Amino acid sequence: MPAAALKSKPLPTQSTAKRSVLLDSPYVPMEKRPLPAGRPREWYVTHNRRLKAMRLAIALLDLGIYLPNQAHNETIRNTAEEIGVHPPSDTTCHMVRAFMRYSR
Repeated sequence: MPAAALKSKPLPTQSTAKRSVLLDSPYVPMEKRPLPAGRPREWYVTHNRRLKAMRLAIALLDLGIYLPNQAHNETIRNTAEEIGVHPPSDTTCHMVRAFMRYSR
């Protein structure tokens, strides 16, 4: 393979991001926006459960737990405590494993 083909693309001089991103900085949550009004209560419950499950799935992946069968309820709950989230229910733990299953 020619050496020219191995060169990486030059970085853009101007970022298209709306805010600067520092990869090595500590986690800073995004600015919260109000949820849309007029939905049934169950929609809000499910929406918040999905957000929590996604946060936990990302935290588990960061800790090196890549397979759903490695993520037992106790492991997920310990991770939740570590990242400062209320302990998840069995349903949320199941959703975390589902996210991990489909992330491959």
